[in-house]
Amino acid sequence: MSILRVVYITVPNENVANTLARSFVEKKLAACVNIVSNVKSVYEWEGKLSEDNELLLIVKTQQSHLESLQEELKQNHPYEVPEFVALPIDYASEPYGKWMLEQTKNK
Repeated sequence: MSILRVVYITVPNENVANTLARSFVEKKLAACVNIVSNVKSVYEWEGKLSEDNELLLIVKTQQSHLESLQEELKQNHPYEVPEFVALPIDYASEPYGKWMLEQTKNK
Protein backbone atom coordinates (compact mmCIF):
# COMPACT_ATOMS: atom_id res chain seq x y z
CA MET A 1 0.00 0.00 0.00
CA SER A 2 3.05 2.29 -0.14
CA ILE A 3 1.70 4.13 -3.19
CA LEU A 4 -1.25 5.53 -1.22
CA ARG A 5 -1.07 9.16 -0.15
CA VAL A 6 -2.93 11.67 2.00
CA VAL A 7 -2.73 15.27 0.79
CA TYR A 8 -3.45 18.33 2.92
CA ILE A 9 -4.77 21.46 1.19
CA THR A 10 -6.11 24.56 2.93
CA VAL A 11 -8.76 26.72 1.26
CA PRO A 12 -10.36 30.07 2.14
CA ASN A 13 -14.03 29.12 1.96
CA GLU A 14 -16.61 26.39 1.48
CA ASN A 15 -17.19 27.21 -2.19
CA VAL A 16 -13.54 26.56 -3.08
CA ALA A 17 -13.51 23.46 -0.86
CA ASN A 18 -16.55 21.96 -2.57
CA THR A 19 -15.33 22.84 -6.07
CA LEU A 20 -11.94 21.21 -5.52
CA ALA A 21 -13.30 18.15 -3.68
CA ARG A 22 -15.88 17.39 -6.36
CA SER A 23 -13.39 17.93 -9.18
CA PHE A 24 -10.77 15.66 -7.59
CA VAL A 25 -13.27 12.82 -7.07
CA GLU A 26 -15.08 13.22 -10.41
CA LYS A 27 -11.75 13.12 -12.29
CA LYS A 28 -10.66 10.02 -10.33
CA LEU A 29 -7.71 11.93 -8.84
CA ALA A 30 -8.98 11.19 -5.32
CA ALA A 31 -10.94 8.37 -3.76
CA CYS A 32 -12.35 10.65 -1.08
CA VAL A 33 -11.93 14.22 0.15
CA ASN A 34 -12.78 15.19 3.72
CA ILE A 35 -13.63 18.85 4.25
CA VAL A 36 -12.74 20.00 7.77
CA SER A 37 -14.09 23.39 8.81
CA ASN A 38 -12.93 25.80 11.52
CA VAL A 39 -9.21 25.49 10.89
CA LYS A 40 -7.20 28.46 12.12
CA SER A 41 -3.94 29.05 10.28
CA VAL A 42 -1.18 31.27 11.68
CA TYR A 43 1.64 32.11 9.29
CA GLU A 44 3.89 34.87 8.01
CA TRP A 45 3.15 36.24 4.54
CA GLU A 46 4.96 39.15 2.90
CA GLY A 47 6.60 40.09 6.20
CA LYS A 48 3.37 40.21 8.20
CA LEU A 49 1.98 37.79 10.75
CA SER A 50 -1.39 36.54 9.51
CA GLU A 51 -4.23 34.57 11.05
CA ASP A 52 -6.98 33.17 8.87
CA ASN A 53 -9.96 30.91 9.33
CA GLU A 54 -9.76 28.27 6.63
CA LEU A 55 -11.01 24.83 5.72
CA LEU A 56 -8.75 21.81 5.36
CA LEU A 57 -9.11 19.28 2.58
CA ILE A 58 -7.83 15.80 3.41
CA VAL A 59 -7.42 14.13 0.04
CA LYS A 60 -6.98 10.35 -0.28
CA THR A 61 -5.13 9.47 -3.47
CA GLN A 62 -2.20 7.56 -4.90
CA GLN A 63 1.33 8.66 -5.76
CA SER A 64 0.75 8.69 -9.52
CA HIS A 65 -1.94 11.39 -9.22
CA LEU A 66 0.04 13.98 -7.24
CA GLU A 67 1.13 16.04 -10.26
CA SER A 68 -2.39 16.05 -11.73
CA LEU A 69 -3.82 17.09 -8.37
CA GLN A 70 -1.35 19.98 -8.22
CA GLU A 71 -2.33 21.11 -11.72
CA GLU A 72 -6.02 20.98 -10.84
CA LEU A 73 -5.26 22.92 -7.66
CA LYS A 74 -3.37 25.66 -9.54
CA GLN A 75 -6.30 26.14 -11.91
CA ASN A 76 -8.99 26.33 -9.20
CA HIS A 77 -7.38 27.79 -6.07
CA PRO A 78 -7.33 31.53 -5.32
CA TYR A 79 -4.09 31.56 -3.29
CA GLU A 80 -0.81 32.55 -4.89
CA VAL A 81 0.90 29.73 -2.98
CA PRO A 82 -1.68 27.12 -1.98
CA GLU A 83 -0.73 24.50 0.58
CA PHE A 84 -0.09 21.09 -0.98
CA VAL A 85 1.50 18.59 1.39
CA ALA A 86 1.49 14.88 0.53
CA LEU A 87 2.22 12.21 3.12
CA PRO A 88 2.63 8.47 2.57
CA ILE A 89 0.05 6.17 4.09
CA ASP A 90 2.10 3.62 6.00
CA TYR A 91 -0.88 1.43 6.71
CA ALA A 92 -4.48 1.17 5.55
CA SER A 93 -6.87 -1.69 6.09
CA GLU A 94 -6.80 -4.00 3.09
CA PRO A 95 -10.41 -3.31 2.03
CA TYR A 96 -9.96 0.47 2.31
CA GLY A 97 -6.64 0.44 0.46
CA LYS A 98 -8.12 -1.64 -2.36
CA TRP A 99 -11.12 0.69 -2.53
CA MET A 100 -8.82 3.73 -2.76
CA LEU A 101 -6.89 2.16 -5.61
CA GLU A 102 -10.06 1.15 -7.44
CA GLN A 103 -11.55 4.64 -7.12
CA THR A 104 -8.40 6.30 -8.46
CA LYS A 105 -7.68 3.82 -11.21
CA ASN A 106 -6.56 5.39 -14.47
CA LYS A 107 -9.28 4.91 -17.06
